[in-house]
Amino acid sequence: MDFPTIHTNFWDAVIAIPIIMIVTQLVKIMFHIPPKFIPTIALGLGLFISIFISHRHHLVAGIFMGWFYGYASIGNYAALKTGILSYRLSNQKPD
Repeated sequence: MDFPTIHTNFWDAVIAIPIIMIVTQLVKIMFHIPPKFIPTIALGLGLFISIFISHRHHLVAGIFMGWFYGYASIGNYAALKTGILSYRLSNQKPD
């Protein structure tokens, strides 16, 4: 079996992942989805974008990269949220 050549390019890092993060947050706000389902939505969006837009000519590559898109957006959101919360706590005056 010959594995597909998968290239990580500008689209992957700079466009797809932020789009997934933004759309996930919009869906969460608009439809009042419980937080436990948000990672699943991000993964689904990552798979959708990868399979139908960025790797539409090769299903295996689309699925493979879709997992990366989804999980990268989940990880970036978690890191951003942790950083912001840490910054807020460090700037609070002690009582």
